[in-house]
Amino acid sequence: MVNKTLRYLFFLIGVLINSFGVALITKAALGTSPISSVPYVLSLRFAPTLGEFTFFFNLIFIVLQPILLRRRYKWIQMLQIVVNIVFSWFIDVSMNLLGWLAPQGIAVQLLVLLLGCAVLGFGISVEVAPDVLRVPGEGLVGALAAVTGIRFGTVKIGFDVALVAIALILSFAFFRGLNGLGLGTVVSALIVGWFVNQYNARLPLIARIARLVQKPAETELPAGADQAA
Repeated sequence: MVNKTLRYLFFLIGVLINSFGVALITKAALGTSPISSVPYVLSLRFAPTLGEFTFFFNLIFIVLQPILLRRRYKWIQMLQIVVNIVFSWFIDVSMNLLGWLAPQGIAVQLLVLLLGCAVLGFGISVEVAPDVLRVPGEGLVGALAAVTGIRFGTVKIGFDVALVAIALILSFAFFRGLNGLGLGTVVSALIVGWFVNQYNARLPLIARIARLVQKPAETELPAGADQAA
């Protein structure tokens, strides 16, 4: 029970770090991350905030999962609704906390962007290590991979490309040009995963969190049992 509580606690901490990372990337003003691209473009055009639009889109991702998986769906994943509330709310909190941040010049913008990618990558590592829940976007990608038989990574790439394409269309429809998308969108898509790999390989903390996951030990056969079989 203690292990399970710690796993959910680390998962929650990872989600909060993810929210702050998304806000940092957005504040670099070079374009937000692919998963946040559609909500961000919409938030630039309409009254709801980035966090509120994120909540709406993640809710769609959550609803689609049981529709796709049917009997294979694990209903514990409905807790993604709680995750969605926390994640979306803390994006807006983080954006407000970083209200003072307005980097000037491409060098400073790139620095903030890289910092945001590093923070987001760390949050993902902390979130994934406890192996308890999936965030809505990853949950939908997993469901699509399960029903299509296509590898998770391949579906993830296609999913991100589709989101950016939708955001691009909306941007040109609303603003007749790029707004909310840019170099930062491409950079975050390329290097966040690299940061995740580095943290997983080099940070003892991630290994310690992962060890909280109890794995059933292999059952030992008594001597001579294999011959008897």
